[in-house]
Amino acid sequence: MAYCHCVDCRRWTGAPVAGFAAFATEDLIFEPPLGDAFSVNPGAERWSCPDCGSPLAARFDYLPDQMYIPLGVLDQAASLPPELHCHADAAMPWLHIVDDLERVRGSGRETLVAAKVE
Repeated sequence: MAYCHCVDCRRWTGAPVAGFAAFATEDLIFEPPLGDAFSVNPGAERWSCPDCGSPLAARFDYLPDQMYIPLGVLDQAASLPPELHCHADAAMPWLHIVDDLERVRGSGRETLVAAKVE
């Protein structure tokens, strides 16, 4: 689980910071199926609910075999605390999340790939 402070995730979620849970792509089943992805930036695919517009899933080329689900759409979100701040250098200057989590500039790719559960 990770916070993301990048502009792209903030715009997609409509929040000053986004929280995501990572899952192995093969472990996810979407019912109904996700449908077509959209891409605002190369290397990032996103899916939103066609009925209400809620963000549902994201996949990034640099994190193969992983899908990111916004914590706000998961019933289990209370038991999935973030473990990392990605793109911390892009955080809103007025947002002060007080925790001891690692804060990385950029995507946090190394930490996220290393955390992949086999």
